[in-house]
Amino acid sequence: MMEVFTTQEFQDRYKDLPQSIQKKAERQERIFKRNPFYSSLHTEKLEPKGKQIWSFRIDKKYRIFFRFVSRNKATFLTVGSHDWIYKLRF
Repeated sequence: MMEVFTTQEFQDRYKDLPQSIQKKAERQERIFKRNPFYSSLHTEKLEPKGKQIWSFRIDKKYRIFFRFVSRNKATFLTVGSHDWIYKLRF
C-alpha cells in the first residue's frame, strides 16, 4: 500500500476545489494507494523526465502532480485543472 504525503500547496489548492472534484479526488487517491499505475488514473511521467514529476487524473479536467519518495511513498505536490497545472514549472 502506497503511503501519501502532501505539500502545503497541495492542501491549500485542494481546499479550493469544488466539493464534487474533492470527492472524485478522494476516490482516485484510494485507487492510487493500492496501485499508482491503475489504468483509470492515466499516470504519466512529465517532461523534463529528470525532474521526477508525475501526474494522474482526477477526471478529464483535473490532475494531481506528485513525486515518488520511495517504492511505497509519494508526495502530492499540487492539484488543479489541466489547463492550469500543465503550465507549472518545477
